[in-house]
Amino acid sequence: MEPKTTEELGSCLVFPCVKELVAKNGELNSVPERYVSRNIDPFVLSNIDSLQHLPVIDLSKLLYEEVKGSELEKLDIACKEWGFFQLINHGVSMTLVEDMKKGAEELFNLSMEEKSKLWQKAGDMEGFGTMADVSQDEPSNWVHLFYIFTLPSHLRNSHLFPNLPLPFRENLEAYCIKIRELGIKVLVHIGKALGIEPNEIKDSLGEGGQSIRINYYPPCPQPESVLGLKAHTDASALTILVQNNEVEGLQIQKHGMWITIKPLPNAFILSLGDVMEVTLFYLFFTMHSYYLRDLKPL
Repeated sequence: MEPKTTEELGSCLVFPCVKELVAKNGELNSVPERYVSRNIDPFVLSNIDSLQHLPVIDLSKLLYEEVKGSELEKLDIACKEWGFFQLINHGVSMTLVEDMKKGAEELFNLSMEEKSKLWQKAGDMEGFGTMADVSQDEPSNWVHLFYIFTLPSHLRNSHLFPNLPLPFRENLEAYCIKIRELGIKVLVHIGKALGIEPNEIKDSLGEGGQSIRINYYPPCPQPESVLGLKAHTDASALTILVQNNEVEGLQIQKHGMWITIKPLPNAFILSLGDVMEVTLFYLFFTMHSYYLRDLKPL
């Protein structure tokens, strides 16, 4: 069964998941105090319709540019001025992507008996859970998450992968390989765009590791009072994000303003993370958050 009490996981706490909280209480009229964010940056709320647009990069065009052409120039600007971009014509099968979306939805709809096999354990950050920072006594994110380390395969958590339901487990195997291949291609082209050796970034990062985090945002009765994810930068080198639908929620901060990202159909959203800041100190790294715009689950 789901943990009934709060457990300490290093510097974090695991609370009963927000998805089950909503399900147990039916239609909530107000947000529990634990999740209320009283100091939400007003720009998060006031600039949700900003006219600034995230750069869009076409990978199919990058593959045919031997020298620095227009698409590499766009990628150069995206890395140096945004730290984010949308990637189209990325080459990953949309059938596989849709299978992953469907599988993720089914994963979160598992019975509590089945979910308990995938719950976070003490001292372990992988599995189902809802995280909050102990040290700062901050409100929890309005999100239910599933986190799992995927590559290299010999470092996988032995209690998670065998218990993943089929066909989700098989689709995850195929998806993580395709995403790794895509990530390597993108890193090579970032190197070209920045005028350094194409493989320099990839080689400096080594084999690296890959993890997948699936976030579920349940319907919220007071979306203006909570954040799906608080403002943060990613600790990884590269984040490849796909949304389950085209509902707007992701915001990035640019020049002190919060800009809402309008996801394009069949596109990935890519974010340069903290590891890239160490590797390439002159890139632009963007704070981002996830806000809830309406009562729909995301």
